[in-house]
Amino acid sequence: MQKRNATAAVIGAGDFIGGEIAKKFAAEGFTVFAGRRNGEKLAPLVKDIEAAGGEIHARSLDARKEDEIISFLNDADKHAPLEVCIFNIGANVNFPILETTERVFRKVWEMACYSGFLAGREAARLMLPHGGGNIFFTGATASLRGGSGYAAFASAKFGLRAVAQAMARELGPKNIHVAHLIIDSGVDTEWVRQRRLEALGPNALDDPDALMPPSSVAASYWQLYQQPKSAWTFEMEIRPFGEKW
Repeated sequence: MQKRNATAAVIGAGDFIGGEIAKKFAAEGFTVFAGRRNGEKLAPLVKDIEAAGGEIHARSLDARKEDEIISFLNDADKHAPLEVCIFNIGANVNFPILETTERVFRKVWEMACYSGFLAGREAARLMLPHGGGNIFFTGATASLRGGSGYAAFASAKFGLRAVAQAMARELGPKNIHVAHLIIDSGVDTEWVRQRRLEALGPNALDDPDALMPPSSVAASYWQLYQQPKSAWTFEMEIRPFGEKW
């Protein structure tokens, strides 16, 4: 592993997608700053990355709070120049419209859209003096389509996509690559597995290619990072080869 004088911040470093993103960038020599609501749950990720020779700084982070985002990203940039910021907070919920409370709608928007705006803005503030950087956002099928029961989630993901698109147009000419990665598939997490079993029955997990491995998402983010600035992608859609779309 060749050590880089650069940090990669992962906001929403959960057990699956976020954790794999952190592992990938740490394996490529970045010092990783990983944040999630309950920082104690990052202990296994820290152990894995350090055992592989990588460097990670993990902490509790409520991404909806402006002061916490500013502190988190500033600390990353003080350690080494912030080169990559990946916003990976989900907030996927499904409620019939009459059961979607004001609290649910507002909370999902805060988690999946507003906190992404805060993260992107503050990452850009730090990257502009460096002359460049990379700001990536995790999207979903709901970023493009409002499915039944997904009024709260889809509206938040639509909003995050708009934030990312506006930032890409503004910051691209300033050498900051802003990209939006749409995961048009179920990802192989414990929560998704349980949902499939409940909806489709005991044979729902028989096809090993039905769900996307979290490491494949991390690999796609690494591909975005490696793109030359003469051919930057703003929006990338990923799905398993057998996924209907």
